[in-house]
Amino acid sequence: MRQIILDTETTGIDPKQGHRIIEIGCVELLDRKLTHQHYHQYIQPEREVEEEAIGVHGITNELLTDKPKFAEVVDAFMQFVQGAELVIHNAPFDVGFINHELSLLKDNVWGKIEDHCKITDTLKMARKTYPGQRNSLDALCKRLGVDNSGRELHGALLDSEILADVYLMMTGGQVSLKLAHESASGGAGWTRKSRDQRGVLKVLEPTPEELTAHQAYLAKMFKDQENPPVW
Repeated sequence: MRQIILDTETTGIDPKQGHRIIEIGCVELLDRKLTHQHYHQYIQPEREVEEEAIGVHGITNELLTDKPKFAEVVDAFMQFVQGAELVIHNAPFDVGFINHELSLLKDNVWGKIEDHCKITDTLKMARKTYPGQRNSLDALCKRLGVDNSGRELHGALLDSEILADVYLMMTGGQVSLKLAHESASGGAGWTRKSRDQRGVLKVLEPTPEELTAHQAYLAKMFKDQENPPVW
């Protein structure tokens, strides 16, 4: 099962007002394990970034001056996500912007992102799991114990990495802490030991004195008619 955790940053909040994508960040999960494969790209939006948006993500117009346009990176991006399940927090926002960018292409051979990927919205999942509570990415990090201490500003790649941890915690945790590319015996991960690897368990027998004390304690319990043992 291949999943891509995705996030975007934009010039503003509404593509219908001409706003564009300026950053895409994705990390890959394979069978619920991080693979270290990722896609990250800054994009020249061909318009100014709103000051309010800069205050959120810190991406300035000057930083984007020499970056490629979406049409120049679309094939690499679509090939990376092709056939995967896209896991996105507040998916309608990012999907709406991606489809807007695709619609602006002179020769759009890709159609819509939904034609190539299944979309999973973690915000929708969180609202169902934690009704009536705050379900922003920061709120979920606090609730689930995910470290987001480095998130002073929004960033597509960083937010994708954080969302990957949040998604795994929300859906039962990682199958293994071992990364997908590591062998069963290497790397920083761990695996369950087989029965043969566990060795012989040592059985500690009670001493005669311990047995006598235990029997005396049980006899005292059964004499207590007001609070007899439930067993």
